[in-house]
Amino acid sequence: MTILKKLLATSAIFAVCSTSAIAEGTSKFVPISKGVKSIEMNLNGEKFTLMRNQNAGNIISELYNTTNRGAPQPMIIAEGVETVGELEFIEYMKKAQNDKSIAIIDSRKPGWNAKLRIPGSINVPFTNFNEKDTAIEWMEDEMGVVDNNGKLDFSNAKTIVLYCNGYWCGQTPAMVKRAKYSLLSMGYPAEKIKYYRGGMQAWTSLGFTVVGSGK
Repeated sequence: MTILKKLLATSAIFAVCSTSAIAEGTSKFVPISKGVKSIEMNLNGEKFTLMRNQNAGNIISELYNTTNRGAPQPMIIAEGVETVGELEFIEYMKKAQNDKSIAIIDSRKPGWNAKLRIPGSINVPFTNFNEKDTAIEWMEDEMGVVDNNGKLDFSNAKTIVLYCNGYWCGQTPAMVKRAKYSLLSMGYPAEKIKYYRGGMQAWTSLGFTVVGSGK
């Protein structure tokens, strides 16, 4: 066998082996994480199956398929506030099913929430933190804060996991630190605030379960 034929034969064997390895390593489904196709959840009275879209032809929602929106938010929006990704966010969702000290919160305006949202989340619009009374009311109702005659008690404040529209969206950063009566300015513990920076843009780009028409 000539050197050229040997090289061609070796290449062919390598190609077959490589193809087999890829085929064996390829999941039969689009996973959430390795070996996990879906998670059955019951969060805030909402039962749903959390999974990624299994349709090979699925494309991102029209709400999030443009790139001409706002400036990217910093990875860390405030000292002590943890930024989380999809898998960490999902872990908080799983825990929140039975742990009432955790709240999954959509910080967007109601219109955005109605169009498309992550199932099981609670809508607490950031605009409510422009007024002191409404800010306190929402913190009492949804975040475990107690108002003792004007003095806020954060000892039982919930761990809140916040999301908005995406990397460029300023709605969660506003609630956390930019609004007149933001969480941090009112004394909310930074270590109990988690920021899902990717928000709906990242969530939909991965095909995760959503609720709403998307229009």
